[in-house]
Amino acid sequence: MAEHGKSTTTDAVYDLLCRAIIEQSLKPGMRLPEDMVGEQFGVSRTIVRHALVRLETEGLVVSKRNRGAFVAEPTLEEARQIFEVRRCLETEVTRLLVERMPRSGFDALEAHVRREHGTKGKDGPVSIRLAGEFHILMAELSGNAVLAKYVTQVVRRCSLIMAMFANSHSADCAVDEHSQIIAAIRAKDTDRAVRLMEHHLGAVADRANFDGTPDTVESILARYGRELAQ
Repeated sequence: MAEHGKSTTTDAVYDLLCRAIIEQSLKPGMRLPEDMVGEQFGVSRTIVRHALVRLETEGLVVSKRNRGAFVAEPTLEEARQIFEVRRCLETEVTRLLVERMPRSGFDALEAHVRREHGTKGKDGPVSIRLAGEFHILMAELSGNAVLAKYVTQVVRRCSLIMAMFANSHSADCAVDEHSQIIAAIRAKDTDRAVRLMEHHLGAVADRANFDGTPDTVESILARYGRELAQ
């Protein structure tokens, strides 16, 4: 019984740390000392260590020798690769749902979209998390547990990428795109559903600065200065 309780506590610590990373409260590169995390959550360092190991296996945390655990900082190349994998996985999820959406699947997806609409313009971090959870829910509804596991990991790693590379984030258009994807799946229009998903994920990737040239003060001011010339 004690072992079960320990596992449940580890799950709770893992979930809280995961949510803090996905909502971009814990930023890439932040150090996560076991004693400090344990003190804040009221748990032992052992439980924290187990939670951090899980996060490390999912690519959200990295351990540095003699320095401890840190929120991961994906490289530009890793970011590109993760988005490529996400596109492959989620287009397959979309195809599967056209073929075999569970009876209650549309109700679950539409209820989630209503939750997304409820946070529009109010809480950016929660909107980002809910947007990712929509894609995870789609994968779970596919009935393929292995596929759902990988989609979950990739979607969560994308939140880190957006924290590092995104120029801006607007969940408003994303919610509308989610509704369009649901409608295409309901109509059993595979081509349209896949096309919408690819466009949707492309728009997410476009918000990340993947050309390898980070913004400088000069380049930012130049963008705004162009408005004066118009």
